[in-house]
Amino acid sequence: MDHVRLGKTGLKVSRLCLGCMSFGTPGGPTHPWVLPEDEAQPFFRKAIESGINFFDTANHYNYGDSEKITGKALKAYARRDEIVVATKVGLAMGDGRPNDRGLSRKHVFDQIDQSLARLGMDYVDILYVHRLDPDTGFDEMLDALEAVIQSGKVRYIAASSMWAWQFAKLREMQKARGYQQFIAMQNFYNLAYREEEREMMPYCASEGVGVVPWSPIARGFLAGNRPKDGQTTKRGATDGRSHDYFGSAQDYALLDRVEKVAAKLGVKPAQVAYAWVLSKPYITSPIVGVTRLGQLEEAIGALDIKLDAASVRSLEAPYKPRAVTGHS
Repeated sequence: MDHVRLGKTGLKVSRLCLGCMSFGTPGGPTHPWVLPEDEAQPFFRKAIESGINFFDTANHYNYGDSEKITGKALKAYARRDEIVVATKVGLAMGDGRPNDRGLSRKHVFDQIDQSLARLGMDYVDILYVHRLDPDTGFDEMLDALEAVIQSGKVRYIAASSMWAWQFAKLREMQKARGYQQFIAMQNFYNLAYREEEREMMPYCASEGVGVVPWSPIARGFLAGNRPKDGQTTKRGATDGRSHDYFGSAQDYALLDRVEKVAAKLGVKPAQVAYAWVLSKPYITSPIVGVTRLGQLEEAIGALDIKLDAASVRSLEAPYKPRAVTGHS
Protein backbone atom coordinates (compact mmCIF):
# COMPACT_ATOMS: atom_id res chain seq x y z
CA MET A 1 0.00 0.00 0.00
CA ASP A 2 1.43 3.35 -1.04
CA HIS A 3 1.08 6.32 1.27
CA VAL A 4 1.05 9.86 -0.11
CA ARG A 5 0.91 13.40 1.21
CA LEU A 6 -2.54 14.86 1.66
CA GLY A 7 -2.31 18.05 -0.35
CA LYS A 8 0.58 20.26 0.75
CA THR A 9 0.55 18.97 4.32
CA GLY A 10 3.06 16.57 5.79
CA LEU A 11 0.23 14.18 6.61
CA LYS A 12 0.61 10.80 4.89
CA VAL A 13 -2.50 8.83 3.93
CA SER A 14 -3.01 5.53 2.15
CA ARG A 15 -4.01 5.59 -1.52
CA LEU A 16 -7.39 4.22 -0.47
CA CYS A 17 -9.59 5.53 2.34
CA LEU A 18 -12.04 3.18 4.05
CA GLY A 19 -15.45 4.84 4.11
CA CYS A 20 -17.38 3.95 7.26
CA MET A 21 -20.86 5.04 6.18
CA SER A 22 -21.55 1.32 5.63
CA PHE A 23 -21.46 0.58 9.36
CA GLY A 24 -24.19 1.31 11.88
CA THR A 25 -27.53 -0.02 13.11
CA PRO A 26 -29.47 -1.75 10.30
CA GLY A 27 -32.76 -0.01 9.68
CA GLY A 28 -31.36 3.22 11.09
CA PRO A 29 -32.60 6.71 10.20
CA THR A 30 -30.09 7.71 7.52
CA HIS A 31 -28.70 4.55 5.88
CA PRO A 32 -30.91 1.53 6.66
CA TRP A 33 -28.77 -0.92 4.65
CA VAL A 34 -25.69 -0.70 6.91
CA LEU A 35 -23.85 -3.53 8.68
CA PRO A 36 -23.91 -3.93 12.48
CA GLU A 37 -20.82 -3.78 14.68
CA ASP A 38 -19.98 -7.51 14.68
CA GLU A 39 -20.15 -7.66 10.88
CA ALA A 40 -18.11 -4.46 10.51
CA GLN A 41 -15.09 -5.68 12.47
CA PRO A 42 -13.49 -7.77 9.66
CA PHE A 43 -13.43 -4.75 7.33
CA PHE A 44 -11.32 -2.73 9.74
CA ARG A 45 -9.01 -5.66 10.39
CA LYS A 46 -8.53 -6.27 6.66
CA ALA A 47 -7.95 -2.58 6.01
CA ILE A 48 -5.27 -2.29 8.70
CA GLU A 49 -3.59 -5.51 7.58
CA SER A 50 -3.53 -4.19 4.00
CA GLY A 51 -1.85 -0.91 4.95
CA ILE A 52 -4.89 1.36 4.85
CA ASN A 53 -4.41 4.05 7.49
CA PHE A 54 -7.14 6.49 6.40
CA PHE A 55 -10.71 6.16 7.74
CA ASP A 56 -13.69 8.39 6.95
CA THR A 57 -16.89 8.66 8.97
CA ALA A 58 -19.40 11.38 9.90
CA ASN A 59 -21.59 12.33 12.83
CA HIS A 60 -24.62 12.20 10.53
CA TYR A 61 -24.19 8.53 9.55
CA ASN A 62 -27.09 6.95 11.44
CA TYR A 63 -26.74 9.77 13.93
CA GLY A 64 -23.43 8.69 15.40
CA ASP A 65 -23.61 4.91 15.13
CA SER A 66 -20.90 4.85 12.46
CA GLU A 67 -18.56 6.86 14.69
CA LYS A 68 -19.15 4.49 17.61
CA ILE A 69 -18.39 1.38 15.53
CA THR A 70 -15.40 3.03 13.85
CA GLY A 71 -13.88 4.10 17.15
CA LYS A 72 -14.24 0.69 18.77
CA ALA A 73 -12.83 -1.17 15.78
CA LEU A 74 -9.83 1.10 15.35
CA LYS A 75 -9.02 0.85 19.05
CA ALA A 76 -8.97 -2.94 18.65
CA TYR A 77 -6.85 -3.11 15.50
CA ALA A 78 -4.65 0.00 15.31
CA ARG A 79 -2.52 2.40 17.29
CA ARG A 80 -4.00 5.89 17.37
CA ASP A 81 -0.81 7.59 16.19
CA GLU A 82 -0.62 5.32 13.12
CA ILE A 83 -4.04 6.10 11.67
CA VAL A 84 -5.76 9.14 10.16
CA VAL A 85 -9.37 9.51 11.25
CA ALA A 86 -11.77 11.94 9.58
CA THR A 87 -15.29 12.85 10.62
CA LYS A 88 -17.74 15.55 9.54
CA VAL A 89 -20.09 18.19 10.85
CA GLY A 90 -23.02 20.03 9.32
CA LEU A 91 -25.80 17.59 8.41
CA ALA A 92 -28.79 16.76 10.61
CA MET A 93 -28.31 14.94 13.91
CA GLY A 94 -31.99 14.52 14.71
CA ASP A 95 -35.54 15.00 13.61
CA GLY A 96 -35.66 18.77 13.25
CA ARG A 97 -34.71 20.31 16.60
CA PRO A 98 -33.67 23.98 16.16
CA ASN A 99 -29.91 23.48 16.51
CA ASP A 100 -29.43 19.85 15.49
CA ARG A 101 -27.68 20.72 12.23
CA GLY A 102 -25.66 23.41 10.49
CA LEU A 103 -22.32 25.12 10.99
CA SER A 104 -23.10 27.61 13.74
CA ARG A 105 -20.51 28.08 16.47
CA LYS A 106 -22.87 26.27 18.85
CA HIS A 107 -23.39 23.26 16.60
CA VAL A 108 -19.71 22.90 15.67
CA PHE A 109 -18.62 23.09 19.33
CA ASP A 110 -21.33 20.67 20.50
CA GLN A 111 -20.75 18.17 17.73
CA ILE A 112 -16.98 17.92 17.94
CA ASP A 113 -17.30 17.00 21.61
CA GLN A 114 -20.01 14.45 20.85
CA SER A 115 -18.06 12.99 17.93
CA LEU A 116 -14.95 12.55 20.08
CA ALA A 117 -17.01 10.85 22.78
CA ARG A 118 -18.52 8.43 20.27
CA LEU A 119 -15.15 7.70 18.67
CA GLY A 120 -13.46 7.33 22.07
CA MET A 121 -10.67 9.65 20.92
CA ASP A 122 -9.07 12.86 22.18
CA TYR A 123 -8.87 14.40 18.71
CA VAL A 124 -9.72 13.77 15.06
CA ASP A 125 -7.11 14.22 12.38
CA ILE A 126 -9.53 15.83 9.92
CA LEU A 127 -12.89 17.53 10.42
CA TYR A 128 -14.87 18.06 7.21
CA VAL A 129 -17.59 20.60 6.60
CA HIS A 130 -20.11 18.04 5.36
CA ARG A 131 -22.10 20.59 3.37
CA LEU A 132 -22.37 24.38 3.57
CA ASP A 133 -25.05 25.80 5.85
CA PRO A 134 -27.20 28.52 4.22
CA ASP A 135 -28.15 29.83 7.69
CA THR A 136 -24.59 30.41 8.94
CA GLY A 137 -22.29 33.06 7.51
CA PHE A 138 -18.81 32.18 6.35
CA ASP A 139 -17.23 34.30 9.12
CA GLU A 140 -18.97 32.46 11.95
CA MET A 141 -18.25 29.06 10.42
CA LEU A 142 -14.56 29.77 9.86
CA ASP A 143 -14.11 31.26 13.35
CA ALA A 144 -15.69 28.14 14.88
CA LEU A 145 -13.50 25.78 12.84
CA GLU A 146 -10.34 27.68 13.78
CA ALA A 147 -11.37 27.55 17.43
CA VAL A 148 -11.68 23.75 17.46
CA ILE A 149 -8.26 23.51 15.84
CA GLN A 150 -6.75 25.77 18.49
CA SER A 151 -8.45 23.68 21.19
CA GLY A 152 -6.47 20.62 20.05
CA LYS A 153 -9.59 18.63 19.24
CA VAL A 154 -8.99 18.81 15.47
CA ARG A 155 -5.66 18.65 13.62
CA TYR A 156 -6.78 19.67 10.10
CA ILE A 157 -9.99 20.89 8.49
CA ALA A 158 -11.39 20.08 5.05
CA ALA A 159 -14.56 20.51 3.03
CA SER A 160 -17.00 18.45 1.01
CA SER A 161 -19.09 19.10 -2.09
CA MET A 162 -19.64 22.77 -2.93
CA TRP A 163 -19.08 25.16 -5.83
CA ALA A 164 -15.46 25.87 -6.69
CA TRP A 165 -15.97 29.63 -6.19
CA GLN A 166 -17.23 28.99 -2.65
CA PHE A 167 -14.26 26.77 -1.81
CA ALA A 168 -11.79 29.29 -3.23
CA LYS A 169 -13.45 32.18 -1.37
CA LEU A 170 -13.39 30.31 1.93
CA ARG A 171 -9.72 29.40 1.58
CA GLU A 172 -8.83 33.01 0.76
CA MET A 173 -10.76 34.19 3.81
CA GLN A 174 -8.84 31.70 5.95
CA LYS A 175 -5.54 32.85 4.49
CA ALA A 176 -6.34 36.53 5.12
CA ARG A 177 -7.16 35.80 8.77
CA GLY A 178 -4.10 33.65 9.36
CA TYR A 179 -6.31 30.61 9.89
CA GLN A 180 -5.46 27.09 8.81
CA GLN A 181 -6.89 26.59 5.34
CA PHE A 182 -8.98 23.64 4.19
CA ILE A 183 -6.44 21.00 3.21
CA ALA A 184 -8.69 18.68 1.20
CA MET A 185 -11.86 18.50 -0.87
CA GLN A 186 -14.13 15.48 -0.60
CA ASN A 187 -16.25 15.73 -3.72
CA PHE A 188 -18.49 13.60 -5.91
CA TYR A 189 -16.37 12.17 -8.70
CA ASN A 190 -16.36 9.03 -10.82
CA LEU A 191 -16.44 7.92 -14.44
CA ALA A 192 -20.19 8.58 -14.63
CA TYR A 193 -20.01 12.01 -12.93
CA ARG A 194 -17.15 14.24 -14.07
CA GLU A 195 -18.51 17.76 -13.69
CA GLU A 196 -15.85 18.45 -11.04
CA GLU A 197 -13.25 18.46 -13.82
CA ARG A 198 -14.46 21.89 -14.97
CA GLU A 199 -13.27 24.02 -12.05
CA MET A 200 -12.82 22.16 -8.76
CA MET A 201 -10.13 19.71 -9.88
CA PRO A 202 -7.97 22.36 -11.62
CA TYR A 203 -8.30 24.61 -8.57
CA CYS A 204 -7.24 21.84 -6.17
CA ALA A 205 -4.31 20.87 -8.37
CA SER A 206 -3.16 24.48 -8.62
CA GLU A 207 -3.47 25.15 -4.88
CA GLY A 208 -2.09 21.85 -3.64
CA VAL A 209 -5.37 20.72 -2.09
CA GLY A 210 -5.85 16.99 -1.58
CA VAL A 211 -8.80 15.36 -3.37
CA VAL A 212 -10.60 12.53 -1.58
CA PRO A 213 -13.60 11.71 -3.79
CA TRP A 214 -16.76 10.08 -2.53
CA SER A 215 -18.61 7.48 -4.63
CA PRO A 216 -15.63 6.70 -6.90
CA ILE A 217 -17.54 3.77 -8.40
CA ALA A 218 -20.83 5.70 -8.62
CA ARG A 219 -22.44 4.25 -5.49
CA GLY A 220 -21.82 0.77 -6.86
CA PHE A 221 -23.45 1.45 -10.23
CA LEU A 222 -20.15 0.96 -12.09
CA ALA A 223 -19.64 -2.30 -10.22
CA GLY A 224 -22.86 -3.54 -11.79
CA ASN A 225 -25.06 -3.43 -8.69
CA ARG A 226 -28.06 -2.33 -10.81
CA PRO A 227 -28.01 -4.47 -13.96
CA LYS A 228 -30.78 -3.96 -16.49
CA ASP A 229 -32.26 -7.38 -15.70
CA GLY A 230 -33.38 -6.04 -12.34
CA GLN A 231 -31.11 -8.11 -10.10
CA THR A 232 -29.34 -5.96 -7.53
CA THR A 233 -27.54 -5.84 -4.20
CA LYS A 234 -29.31 -4.83 -0.98
CA ARG A 235 -27.73 -1.39 -1.13
CA GLY A 236 -28.43 -1.10 -4.83
CA ALA A 237 -32.10 -1.79 -4.11
CA THR A 238 -32.49 0.49 -1.08
CA ASP A 239 -30.06 3.37 -1.66
CA GLY A 240 -32.47 6.01 -2.93
CA ARG A 241 -29.72 8.47 -3.77
CA SER A 242 -28.12 5.97 -6.12
CA HIS A 243 -31.39 5.72 -8.04
CA ASP A 244 -31.63 9.50 -8.18
CA TYR A 245 -28.08 9.87 -9.49
CA PHE A 246 -27.60 7.00 -11.93
CA GLY A 247 -29.59 4.95 -14.40
CA SER A 248 -29.70 6.98 -17.61
CA ALA A 249 -28.88 5.59 -21.05
CA GLN A 250 -25.53 7.37 -20.84
CA ASP A 251 -24.77 5.71 -17.49
CA TYR A 252 -25.46 2.25 -18.90
CA ALA A 253 -23.30 3.05 -21.93
CA LEU A 254 -20.45 3.89 -19.56
CA LEU A 255 -21.06 0.71 -17.58
CA ASP A 256 -20.87 -1.26 -20.82
CA ARG A 257 -17.44 0.25 -21.55
CA VAL A 258 -16.30 -0.56 -18.00
CA GLU A 259 -17.42 -4.17 -18.35
CA LYS A 260 -15.67 -4.55 -21.72
CA VAL A 261 -12.36 -3.20 -20.40
CA ALA A 262 -12.71 -5.39 -17.31
CA ALA A 263 -13.25 -8.48 -19.46
CA LYS A 264 -10.22 -7.60 -21.58
CA LEU A 265 -8.02 -7.23 -18.49
CA GLY A 266 -9.52 -10.16 -16.61
CA VAL A 267 -10.60 -8.05 -13.63
CA LYS A 268 -13.85 -6.89 -12.04
CA PRO A 269 -15.78 -3.85 -13.35
CA ALA A 270 -15.44 -2.13 -9.98
CA GLN A 271 -11.66 -2.44 -10.26
CA VAL A 272 -11.66 -0.70 -13.62
CA ALA A 273 -13.81 2.11 -12.18
CA TYR A 274 -11.40 2.53 -9.27
CA ALA A 275 -8.37 2.34 -11.57
CA TRP A 276 -9.80 5.13 -13.74
CA VAL A 277 -10.19 7.45 -10.73
CA LEU A 278 -6.75 6.53 -9.40
CA SER A 279 -5.22 7.32 -12.81
CA LYS A 280 -6.04 11.02 -12.40
CA PRO A 281 -3.02 12.95 -11.06
CA TYR A 282 -5.14 15.24 -8.87
CA ILE A 283 -6.67 12.35 -6.90
CA THR A 284 -5.20 11.58 -3.48
CA SER A 285 -7.28 8.80 -1.95
CA PRO A 286 -10.74 7.64 -3.13
CA ILE A 287 -13.21 6.67 -0.41
CA VAL A 288 -14.08 2.98 -0.59
CA GLY A 289 -17.54 2.09 0.68
CA VAL A 290 -18.09 -1.66 1.09
CA THR A 291 -20.63 -4.09 2.52
CA ARG A 292 -18.85 -7.31 1.51
CA LEU A 293 -15.25 -8.16 2.30
CA GLY A 294 -14.65 -9.14 -1.31
CA GLN A 295 -15.47 -5.57 -2.36
CA LEU A 296 -12.65 -4.25 -0.17
CA GLU A 297 -10.26 -6.83 -1.61
CA GLU A 298 -11.26 -5.77 -5.13
CA ALA A 299 -10.59 -2.11 -4.32
CA ILE A 300 -7.16 -2.95 -2.95
CA GLY A 301 -6.43 -5.03 -6.05
CA ALA A 302 -7.36 -2.07 -8.26
CA LEU A 303 -4.22 -0.28 -7.06
CA ASP A 304 -2.19 -2.60 -9.28
CA ILE A 305 -4.23 -1.96 -12.43
CA LYS A 306 -2.72 0.53 -14.87
CA LEU A 307 -5.04 1.57 -17.68
CA ASP A 308 -3.45 2.35 -21.01
CA ALA A 309 -4.38 5.47 -22.97
CA ALA A 310 -6.63 3.58 -25.36
CA SER A 311 -8.63 2.09 -22.49
CA VAL A 312 -9.02 5.48 -20.85
CA ARG A 313 -10.27 7.00 -24.11
CA SER A 314 -12.75 4.16 -24.54
CA LEU A 315 -14.04 4.52 -20.99
CA GLU A 316 -14.50 8.28 -21.24
CA ALA A 317 -15.99 8.46 -24.75
CA PRO A 318 -19.71 8.09 -23.85
CA TYR A 319 -19.64 10.86 -21.25
CA LYS A 320 -21.61 14.04 -21.88
CA PRO A 321 -22.11 16.98 -19.50
CA ARG A 322 -24.81 16.49 -16.92
CA ALA A 323 -26.48 18.48 -14.15
CA VAL A 324 -24.34 19.33 -11.14
CA THR A 325 -25.17 16.92 -8.32
CA GLY A 326 -24.19 16.26 -4.73
CA HIS A 327 -23.92 19.76 -3.30
CA SER A 328 -26.95 19.40 -1.03
